[in-house]
Amino acid sequence: MIDLSNDKISIIISKGSLEGIYPGLIMANGARAEGMAVNLFFTFFGLDAVTKKTMEHVKVATVGNPGMHIPTVIGMLPGMSGLATHMMNKKMEDLDIPSIPEFVEMIHDTGAGMYGCKASVDMFQLKEEDFCEQIDSIITVGAFYEMAHGGQIVFT
Repeated sequence: MIDLSNDKISIIISKGSLEGIYPGLIMANGARAEGMAVNLFFTFFGLDAVTKKTMEHVKVATVGNPGMHIPTVIGMLPGMSGLATHMMNKKMEDLDIPSIPEFVEMIHDTGAGMYGCKASVDMFQLKEEDFCEQIDSIITVGAFYEMAHGGQIVFT
């Protein structure tokens, strides 16, 4: 096995759907388990993963999602997103994958840094109190790059 203890990874989460948020959280959790330093940067709709009002209500995107393998016209029917979300949450529960709020807390408790994008926060007129307690700070892209320097950056 490769020694990853001195490696650093910064993961950008920019999508506000289950299939847009979970890959970054799973990658962050795996990296921490390997001893890597991890920073998560939530931007645009990825902020839904750490916004108190939305983090427990993230849904599967059924329209324009080729991974759903259903015609767009079916995906846009009322209730399809809710049904797909329910089915996905059930599968994840069966596999003992934590909910988004639990996963965010768990990853933060391992020492990962969690940051909101200042430009996105300003654009959506959010305030620091709108975010879960695991958000360490709202930072600029420049501050994120300084933090990520010397490590890998993954955009999900």
